[in-house]
Amino acid sequence: MKCPACGNADCKVIDSRPMPEGNSIRRRRECLACQKRFTTYEIIETVQMFVVKKNGTKEIFERNKLLSGILKACEKRPVNAEEIVSEIENELQNSLSAEVSTKEIGEMVMDKLKARDEVAYVRFASVYREFKDIDTFIKELSSLKKRK
Repeated sequence: MKCPACGNADCKVIDSRPMPEGNSIRRRRECLACQKRFTTYEIIETVQMFVVKKNGTKEIFERNKLLSGILKACEKRPVNAEEIVSEIENELQNSLSAEVSTKEIGEMVMDKLKARDEVAYVRFASVYREFKDIDTFIKELSSLKKRK
C-alpha cells in the first residue's frame, strides 16, 4: 500500500476492524518512512450477476427482490428469511456464473424452505409454480405428506 503523503510502498497495519455490514475491513496503517497514518478499506469483490427471466430478458440480481418474495412466504412463520437469502447469494457467488435463471433461483428457494418450514414452502410454491386451483394445492400437500 502506497503512503498518500510520501508515496513509499512500505507500511504496517496498526489496527484492523470489521465494518458493521460485515463485508469490509477498516485498517489503520502507518508509513514506515514518514510515520504518517492513514486508513484503508478492504472489501470483498463480488461478481456482477444477471438474472435471466422467463421471457429471456436479463436484469441485475437484486437481493432485496429475493428477500421480499421469501418474506411474503415466511410471514408469521419461524423462518429466518435473511439467512436463506444469504445462503442463496453465497451459493450463486461461489458458482462464479455471470447469469442465473429465475427457475434456478426459485428451485433453490423451494429446497431451502421445504427443509425449514412446509407452510412457507407451500406458500412460496403456490406463487412460484402458479397453482391454478385447489387440486394443485392438494397434490403438492399430498406429496409433502408422503415424504414424511
